[in-house]
Amino acid sequence: MSIIRKRTAPQKAYIPVNARDNHYLLAEFPLTDRLIKALQTQPSKVEEEYEPVYQTLSAKLFELSQHYEITNALFIANDKLARVRYSQEMHQWQTNQQVLFYYNPSYHQLQKSFYDASYRAEKITLLFLATGSDIRINAASFHAKVSQLLLEFESALNLGSLNFRLRDHQHLTYDLFEKQKSGADSKAHKLRTINIRYASQSVELPASQRQMTYATINIPVKSDLVNLADIDPSSDDPYNPFYTLITDAFSNAAQRFNLNNGALIANGLIPIVRCNEHETVSRVGELQMLGYNPELSPCGLMSKWDARHLVDHIQLVFVATKDNQTDSAHAKFLNQIEMAVKQMAQTLAFDPKHDEVTVRFHQHIAYNLSAKSD
Repeated sequence: MSIIRKRTAPQKAYIPVNARDNHYLLAEFPLTDRLIKALQTQPSKVEEEYEPVYQTLSAKLFELSQHYEITNALFIANDKLARVRYSQEMHQWQTNQQVLFYYNPSYHQLQKSFYDASYRAEKITLLFLATGSDIRINAASFHAKVSQLLLEFESALNLGSLNFRLRDHQHLTYDLFEKQKSGADSKAHKLRTINIRYASQSVELPASQRQMTYATINIPVKSDLVNLADIDPSSDDPYNPFYTLITDAFSNAAQRFNLNNGALIANGLIPIVRCNEHETVSRVGELQMLGYNPELSPCGLMSKWDARHLVDHIQLVFVATKDNQTDSAHAKFLNQIEMAVKQMAQTLAFDPKHDEVTVRFHQHIAYNLSAKSD
């Protein structure tokens, strides 16, 4: 291969073959007065006021899911954030603001409803979890199948447009040091954007769809890591030196590898990345909301910590902008992240054979379903 061809070869990221793959779609629509009036019957008890509405909607969802051979479909009507993760064992549980789903796409199946019959939700969320062993390869067909189901769901109710907002979430999860631990092979990925991947399989998305690409890094806080800093237990903010040390390592590594859109979260909150017209940072209960506009220039690096408390995990967030995209691929972006985190790990004396640093690479799109059918 010539030098010129090497230079123009597409950038690729090498991800362990045992990386965990997730794909799920969220379809949300408002619970309007019109919808309630059409579906509500007189409940037997006041505390079951919305039971007929939720029962009718969930029954239609499960009926259509069986017809379309979608084995993991969830009905959520409690205004909580749905979060999905890979697990060898299936679990679902709720916090005040979240409903968490852990499952293995290879063999788990679930149809279930989450609601309080006395509570009127602001919106209804239909959650579809992909299944099988080739999640990423079959993502386009799964998206198309769910889209068709939603159109039939809307038609069956015969109440006009439900104003669906469709969100497609995909992520790859792996240990940054997997090769050092197990010697696992790696597979090359270009990490093309979702719309490019889907178009190659004749699944077109509307021009109005919004994309968000980012990575989250989970770093466990072990005693040998804490011992790198001079902690004064009698101080009002004993862990300030520790978090300052971590933040300096994070900032230096990110800037060296030209990653200028990110955050370090060490306050016990769950970072939630959203696409916003303007960059925003806010605390909403147990959630740390991070709003970014991928079309704007990077907004810089930020750190959020509580110096009074030691967290179990430190979480890093790196968000892609249009400057991170080359030929519709994000492999270079992920490679930059890996190099930055490895430098950070070296600075903090991590042992690749024993310390686990979890990388989760996210690709999201969102659009109004009506835009696709126009």
